[in-house]
Amino acid sequence: MKKWLPLIIIAVIVFGIYSWAKGFNNKAVDLNENATKTWGNVESSYQRRSDLIGNLVNTVKGAADFEKSTLTQVIEARAKATSTTIDPSNITPEQLAAFNQAQSGLSSALSRLLVTVERYPELKANQNFLELQSQLEGTENRINVARDRFNEAVENYNSHVKRFPNSLLAGIFNFDPMDYYKAEAGAEKAPEVNFD
Repeated sequence: MKKWLPLIIIAVIVFGIYSWAKGFNNKAVDLNENATKTWGNVESSYQRRSDLIGNLVNTVKGAADFEKSTLTQVIEARAKATSTTIDPSNITPEQLAAFNQAQSGLSSALSRLLVTVERYPELKANQNFLELQSQLEGTENRINVARDRFNEAVENYNSHVKRFPNSLLAGIFNFDPMDYYKAEAGAEKAPEVNFD
């Protein structure tokens, strides 16, 4: 029995390490998948906004003498925003910055459109326009919630892979920390609205 005791102890230790590694890996995979899924929800919310903006632009085009340059800016910003994509399995700070910049450009062009609309009483009274504007406001809220949930999922994942002793296995199994969604520089300042 004394001969087998060291082998039994080694087997128990190996089994313990295996169980720990397996548990770490499976939880990291689950958390990573959750973060990837929540990023998909962020993109889905932005897609909804893009779809609504297309309908809004078409409704505004109906106003015969509406400023064409404002519409063109919105259409171009929308095209740029929809062409900027991120691989959710490999989100980098650079990808997030490019995505955020494109979405910010669209938000800026859209806010100029909505300010310009103030000069057109017939458009402000258009039921389709009012409904689309309301849906757009709701979608902006959805986008904010989706970004918050993405950051929460990233926090859970990062906490799991960065804590010791999990951090030892994270490097071995290639579980790198994920980047958070960050607001664009200057977002902390309230925008100026000018109706002149």
